[in-house]
Parts: sequence; structure tokens; C-alpha cells
Amino acid sequence: MSAPLLQVENLVREYAMPREKLLAPPPRVHALSGVSFTIEAGRSMGIVGESGSGKSTLARLVMALDAPTSGRVLLDGRDLHTLPREELRRARRDFQMVFQDPYGSLDPRQTVARIVAEPLAAQGGMTAAEQRQRAAAVMDSVGLRAADLEKYPHEFSGGQRQRIAIARALITRPRLIVADEPVSALDVSVQAQVLNLMQDLQAEFGVTYMLISHDLAVVHHLCDDVAVLWQGRIVEQGPPGRLFTAAEHPYTRALVQAVPRAEPPPERAVSPI
Repeated sequence: MSAPLLQVENLVREYAMPREKLLAPPPRVHALSGVSFTIEAGRSMGIVGESGSGKSTLARLVMALDAPTSGRVLLDGRDLHTLPREELRRARRDFQMVFQDPYGSLDPRQTVARIVAEPLAAQGGMTAAEQRQRAAAVMDSVGLRAADLEKYPHEFSGGQRQRIAIARALITRPRLIVADEPVSALDVSVQAQVLNLMQDLQAEFGVTYMLISHDLAVVHHLCDDVAVLWQGRIVEQGPPGRLFTAAEHPYTRALVQAVPRAEPPPERAVSPI
């Protein structure tokens, strides 16, 4: 068994709400309450739950885009939330994010070349020619052409835009990719293509995924392990196959029952001639 790449330890995030009375303390909302899990290098963890369960808050904390009230996020043993600013900027090479909306996450005013190479430009240390060469290589990895770098996002379909977003995440050769609902905005026929692409890229590059989703069917396709998040707490965790067939928590069972299942059409009675 390989060592954990990502360790989340007792993560708590509270938000202060507007005061209801002048002299009363502001009420607090518990978005996350003691969340802990680990992901081994080269593996995939699915975080599932309904809207408001704390999934996006968890993603922001793992990406160090927000600070926890308490708890730690360790990547390769380094606590991301205690790193000095410059050291955290360098560390971001090792963890990238794919956002939910392939239409809104790409700047329509920029070429694909600039969008994909943006993380390299932010890191520094590479010439424009080197960035361009790396961008062309990563576009090929996601099934697009180097010539597509000259185009703009509006010239691509939704599935192609998400491939561009994945290319942008891959360009720094990260060890961890956090994917927040990466296929929920896509047609069903395109979702499987993007998920298969993510599997292929994991096999090729050894990348580790943390996949945020409300859909158990999606995480079953991609993930080795699943944690079910409910009201800011992990209520059940295990392989997706077990959760589908022998879920223990009532909330997990409700999620499983909500997964659409294809059923054969009823047989039609044939009238005698």
C-alpha cells in the first residue's frame, strides 16, 4: 500500500451569519464538522452528497482557497494552510482543480493557448516557447490538436471545453486534481467520454483524483473509494460497489435509490389475428 498523498484531518469550517439582534453574538453555520480521510497516490476518492452538504467547501479548503476554522490539509506531509505565501504558490504546481462549468470556467476573451498555459505562467521559470510546447503536448493528451490552441472557447462543444479545462489542470503535471462536479453540466452521452478520459489520464500520468459529485453513478465509474458527506460530516465510507449493494446509513441508501436505472420496456400484448 502506498503512502497517503492527501490527508484531511478533523477539518472544521464555520461561517458567521449576520446578527439577528444588536447585542446577541452572530449565529454560526457549521459547513464542515470534523471531516477526515486520506487518499493514496494514484488512487481516486469520491466525495458525494446533496447540495448544501459541504462538498464545495471541502474542495475550497483542500485547494487552500479558504482557511479552515480548525483541522489540517496535508499534501505529501505538508500542511497547506501553514505554508508561507510564496511557498504555497510554488506548491500549487502539485495540485490543480477542474471546475463544474466548462462554459463559465474558461475566459471567452482569451485563446486556448493562453488559458491552458496560465498555470505555467503563474509559476514562472519557463519561456513562452516552452509553455507553448507543454500546452501542445497536454492538448494531445486530452484528445485535442495543437492547432486548437489558436481558437477561443466558444468554438468548442461542452465536452471539448471540459477537455480544455482538464488540459489546463494537467499542464503543471500535478500529483492531485480536485474535480468539482466535472461532468454535471454535460450531456449524458458526453459524460462517459470525459470520465473515460480521466481514467486514461490517471493510468498514463499516475494522477490522484478527489472527485466531488452528487451522483453515485459517476463516482462508481471513476473512484476506488467513496465518502458520503451529509450536513458537513462523513457518515459512511467505502468502495463504491459496497455502497451500491450494502449501504448502512439511511442517507447513503437514499442516494443509491435516487440513481436512475434503465429498465426494459414492458412487453406489449399481441392481439390474436
